[in-house]
Amino acid sequence: MFATGSGPPLIVVPGIQGRWEWVRPALDHLALGCRTISYSLCGDFGAGARYDRTKGFESYLEQLDRIFDRAGGRAALLGISYGGFIALRYAATRPDRVSALILSSSPSPGWIPTAMQRTYINHPWIGAPGFIVTSPMRLWPELRAAFPSPVRRLAFLARHGLRVAAAPMNPGLMGSRIREQQTIDFRPDCARIQAPALIITGDPGLDRIVPVENTLRYLEMIPGARHARVPRTGHLGLVTRPEVFADAVCGFVGGA
Repeated sequence: MFATGSGPPLIVVPGIQGRWEWVRPALDHLALGCRTISYSLCGDFGAGARYDRTKGFESYLEQLDRIFDRAGGRAALLGISYGGFIALRYAATRPDRVSALILSSSPSPGWIPTAMQRTYINHPWIGAPGFIVTSPMRLWPELRAAFPSPVRRLAFLARHGLRVAAAPMNPGLMGSRIREQQTIDFRPDCARIQAPALIITGDPGLDRIVPVENTLRYLEMIPGARHARVPRTGHLGLVTRPEVFADAVCGFVGGA
């Protein structure tokens, strides 16, 4: 678990890989302006909580209940990519606990994986090696925009690769999370959001995982939601330009 910093409390829900370690650069910068807490999703190694198949998606909400208890009972909530679904439902069902909601490059309700993504989802262990090997190529346009210098690009890939290797993903768990998400209708949750909401994206065309136009649908679904863009980024803006990302988040949380 990550818990450090001072200022208004902020809880960060990680993405589909379930590991907070993958977004450590963002957490370090967020902690400069917020008391930042993050954790690994239940079921993952080191999470300290198991995923209960009889409860399904509710397992993630119950785990988040305990994180909120640790934060003092009320906090801003940031969901990263897939973590946005968890943050969205939590804010919709526990409005008294969420002071602000931030969704970063999150798929919107009704999102459908691409054909390639469905291949990985349906055959996660078989597809994992190919997914890992081809990731730099898929992300190269974004990395080139974020890091004009080839040396800085390679340095980022090396650092991020070490973070990923130190906190390995569980492909089977990732696949099951998406398959479960595809069976849930999150549209009603959007209309129930009472907290101020901020939608964060990168630049259109650079996010090769969740298209920016899909994430921006939240602006129509969540009453009063605002938008912030992290320029020269796509899906990885929180780790390629963490200082810009953190400024947007902490500025919003401080004013909520």
